[in-house]
Amino acid sequence: MPALGNMPTSDQPTNGGPAGDRAERVLPLKGLKAQARIVWALLLREIITRFGRRNIGFLWLFVEPAMFVIVITAIWTATHDLHRSQIPIAAFTLTGYTSMLMWRNTPSRCIGALSSNQSLLYHRQVTMLDIYLARIILEFAGVTTSFMVLGLLMWMGGWLEPPENVLQVIGGWGLLAWFGMALALTLGPLSERYPAVQKLWSPIAILLFILSGTSFLLDTFPPTVRYWLLWLPMTSGLEYLREGFFGSQFKAHYDLEYMCTATMVLMLFGLTQVRRVALNETIIA
Repeated sequence: MPALGNMPTSDQPTNGGPAGDRAERVLPLKGLKAQARIVWALLLREIITRFGRRNIGFLWLFVEPAMFVIVITAIWTATHDLHRSQIPIAAFTLTGYTSMLMWRNTPSRCIGALSSNQSLLYHRQVTMLDIYLARIILEFAGVTTSFMVLGLLMWMGGWLEPPENVLQVIGGWGLLAWFGMALALTLGPLSERYPAVQKLWSPIAILLFILSGTSFLLDTFPPTVRYWLLWLPMTSGLEYLREGFFGSQFKAHYDLEYMCTATMVLMLFGLTQVRRVALNETIIA
């Protein structure tokens, strides 16, 4: 297992200083292979730090979100007679709540990530972007594994039909992951500059959860309400994903052009914030 101490690093500062060297490598164009090894080592370190080696260890990575989705699915199934919905409950909860974990948990893991990993930044080859990428990839892997394993188990148990359009499901999942990454790269560095971001994210995430379409379909609302709900990029991604899963049983509403544009703008803004934090030596002092 790679360790940070075995990485090709040198702790000696360059003429430009550690902060300047990191800032220059926020958007690395060369040495991608070495950079991938660093991110991989950080990812393994994060797994051991978060889950340890006891009990089921790293399996908690996808057991945690799986347990959450199982509980929600059980509640929806038990109350089926109350809401009398004709949509497939298992597919509805699986797509809704796992995708919600994607854009909610990824930013949560990146908020305050630099403050809790300051010692890693003394390795000259470790950048702030590496720390964020390791956490983003870890969350993406955990939620995606839960989505796939639960979907397979539900299908084998007869509670879930196979997706009607697998490629569309993969595309929708990728768009939601991209949005979660952009949001994480924005909130992570902003939380280093403005500590209030860490306290405000939890209530904002709850509000976004209510409005994101996780627990409803846009087609159940009048056009005016749908128009305003579609201003949230994740709403379009989720509707697109659900259309791929069980689109013949409801009418989906989404605007992928807006979602991609908003996510790209958010991504670029987040990368500028990462670079700005990298240039500001005071946040790691």
